[in-house]
Amino acid sequence: MALSRRVLLGHLAATGAAGTALTAAAPPARAAEPATGGGRRVHTGFERLAADGYRLLDGRRVGIVTNPTGITRTAEHIVDVLHADDRVRLTAVFGPEHGFRGTAQAGGSEGRYDDPATGLPVYDTYNKSGKELAAVFTASGVDTVVFDIQDVGARFYTYIWTLYDCMVAAVLAGKSFVVLDRPNPVTGRFATGPVLDKAYASFIGREPISQAHGMTVLELALLFNDEFVPAAAGRPVELETVRMTGWRRGDFYDATGLPWVPPSPNMPTPDTALVYAGTCLFEGTNLSEGRGTTRPFELLGADGIDRRWASAANELGLPGVHFREAYFAPTFSKFQGKTIGGVQLHVHDREAYDPVRTGIALLVTAKRVWDGFAWRPDNGIDRLTGSSTVRKMIDAGAEPDEIVAAWQADLAEFRAVRARCLRYPSPRS
Repeated sequence: MALSRRVLLGHLAATGAAGTALTAAAPPARAAEPATGGGRRVHTGFERLAADGYRLLDGRRVGIVTNPTGITRTAEHIVDVLHADDRVRLTAVFGPEHGFRGTAQAGGSEGRYDDPATGLPVYDTYNKSGKELAAVFTASGVDTVVFDIQDVGARFYTYIWTLYDCMVAAVLAGKSFVVLDRPNPVTGRFATGPVLDKAYASFIGREPISQAHGMTVLELALLFNDEFVPAAAGRPVELETVRMTGWRRGDFYDATGLPWVPPSPNMPTPDTALVYAGTCLFEGTNLSEGRGTTRPFELLGADGIDRRWASAANELGLPGVHFREAYFAPTFSKFQGKTIGGVQLHVHDREAYDPVRTGIALLVTAKRVWDGFAWRPDNGIDRLTGSSTVRKMIDAGAEPDEIVAAWQADLAEFRAVRARCLRYPSPRS
């Protein structure tokens, strides 16, 4: 039988584990497995749930929102693991953008089908929200929705808004909600970038958070439930969370000891995630953001750009990054099959690197050196940056540091809200 909120809170108080609904000790590391992060080892929310015998899910009809990143340390998918375990009554799977098994490209999903491996019904959540998504949860027959997806730390990465939409829908459908945590692969050291203006809300930004949020999905769930879900659904969702152990805010993904699975087709490595919060802004322009190459979001370019762009970007002396003149031919997306010129980002000091400031500087310099520069006709850049401010300042000839200064007041307000929801120690702890 599911624990009541009072029992959960009492259990947490007794164990000193505020902010989590599970306090089981992490399983001991095997001698054959390498320690990471100075001897520390990260255990995901799912690992801790499993180590506790899935007691949190006892007696519940469970549906899980996940994708190919929902794996164990040995790269087994958690749906396959849960389906084979009699201690869990897993009855449905919910797939986000790109699908549960990850077969769809950007802007696509897998639809409704029965999973060949498990026979479980798979429901599509992509582009569904509110009552429509609540109806999906109701039709599935579950009473608890579990979320376990690897995020990459940027506001416009859609999985965090799948999380938000599912939390709202769970309230409307009368379901409880559980979040299993995974690392922010680019650390949780800081939040940076412009904060969304609600007038520009979309599926790549539902609520006012910063462009690089510096939070885990569990921390975002707490923030959503405190700040945004009640306004959208009438009350907070009945939320339970399972924290990681061993993760600190300064950890990059290679310090975790966990396998990396591309969260989406154009996020092949943690290096991609490192630059994505800044260079994804090029989706709002007529330049290629590197889709269709082996280095998406690290390669940027267009027909007619030459070495002047890399030179202009390097002259800014941006911390932690160098720019190389590059030529490439995307196999799909913008400039498919055509050799184009541009830059490749080389991050040499990831502690000093600021992805959002870098992305802004690259937009400014691209517009200055290439007379073919244009925004996407639908002004999609405004949805990516969260308002029209960045676009208008760049068009007016503003310097990168002027643009960065324009969002500092809103960012300071968001950081104060964010601070209340952080659950992991700082790099110096």
